[in-house]
Amino acid sequence: MKNLPKFVKERRKVLGLTQVELAEKAGVALTVIRKIEQEKEKVSMAKVNQVLITFGHILQPVNLKV
Repeated sequence: MKNLPKFVKERRKVLGLTQVELAEKAGVALTVIRKIEQEKEKVSMAKVNQVLITFGHILQPVNLKV
């Protein structure tokens, strides 16, 4: 499984989007995209999901009980 920053950057490039275009499409600030891709600061799960929904994905807690 790829890490989140790598996934977002690769998917953005596959779709031919700039960071600015992805931010606009996802309805988030450009700084959110930069923070995710550069893994420099923490970003809320809600903001991450706004971006991931653009790619048809979401991030959610998973129950690890067997």
